[in-house]
Amino acid sequence: MARRERVVRMSVEQPLWRALTAYRVLTMVYVDLLFAVNRGDFERPWIAAGFLAAMSAWTLATLPKVSGAARCTKRFLLVDLALALTGILLTPLADSDAQVQDGPTLPGIWTAGAVLAYAIKGGWRWAGFASSLVAVANIVERGEPSRDTLHNVLLVWVASIAIGYVVEVARASERTLARALEIEAATRERERLARDIHDSVLQVLAMVQRRGTALGGEAAELGRMAGEQEVALRTLVAGGLVRPSHLCEDASQGAVVRLVDEPDEDDGEDGGEQDLRSLLAPHAGSRVTFAEPGAPVVLPRPAAAELAAAVGAALDNVRRHAGPGARAWILVEDWPDEVVVTVRDDGPGIPDGRLAQAESEGRLGVAQSIRGRLRDLGGTAELVSVPGQGTEVELKVPRGKARR
Repeated sequence: MARRERVVRMSVEQPLWRALTAYRVLTMVYVDLLFAVNRGDFERPWIAAGFLAAMSAWTLATLPKVSGAARCTKRFLLVDLALALTGILLTPLADSDAQVQDGPTLPGIWTAGAVLAYAIKGGWRWAGFASSLVAVANIVERGEPSRDTLHNVLLVWVASIAIGYVVEVARASERTLARALEIEAATRERERLARDIHDSVLQVLAMVQRRGTALGGEAAELGRMAGEQEVALRTLVAGGLVRPSHLCEDASQGAVVRLVDEPDEDDGEDGGEQDLRSLLAPHAGSRVTFAEPGAPVVLPRPAAAELAAAVGAALDNVRRHAGPGARAWILVEDWPDEVVVTVRDDGPGIPDGRLAQAESEGRLGVAQSIRGRLRDLGGTAELVSVPGQGTEVELKVPRGKARR
């Protein structure tokens, strides 16, 4: 079965970079139009025109720099902020009345884009540094700042620090979520391996132990060794070894989780569909009665295989625990929204607390081979047992979740 690595990227800040790119372009256009409309109000319009031309060329040329954190380097941030500060300080030279009338500076609201780049790149501390320099430049440019100037400076300072803090919280949340997904993926992989081991290796070791003990002699020693290996393997499977995390942090793309998918061997990524009846029919025999619908019970191939394996695990429990003379019945029900398979036997039943005890001992037949498989399919496994009246296992698989 081919193994394939699937990369899941999670980035809360990437939309912020796209928004910043749009903001810089829109504010550039707005400032240029504002100058074109009010050009006659400037004493030295050539100074304003020269700066705005340089600012517009810089904005368009550096659009890739604000497409992500990896490209937004410290050198770019310093030059970008220096350009904004230069524009603020050049305002009185282009129009001396700007100080008296408390008008907008040459870069205007474009300056906020330079500060926001600091906030998104480095968090609230970087934002505080950039907004403080902008505040100083505005105060120097005004000479005697008015209430509106102080209000605007304070607004930029608080807003940029708040956005930087939100970005830091978002990054921490991404790392936590990515780690949780990695642990969940590792746990599911461990449970899948535990089911496979239970259905094959552990049962073979248990059979070797029983047969060796019954035969005696050298076979008994072999059975004893098989029993020791069975206990060791059950302990390993029950405790689990969570693989080392593949979580890493990519500043430009956010947190990254690498998961391992195992697609089915058959054609197509989803493996096609299969009639569940064809997988369950081989279980029918002299002591197992199989009741099926008249029409095919079609499920995605991986879901059908997992459901059939759960049924097989239930029948193994019947053979091992209900006695050689016990009978079992398999009933398949095909409903529009779900498939229900019921496995019932006429054995002695399961004593209260026995399942919890078996799971604590590392015996994962019900916990993993049955309930674990159904949980991975989005379904449920309900077990009802009355001492002296047998055991019934009802397996339900919703069609919508099984197809996903």
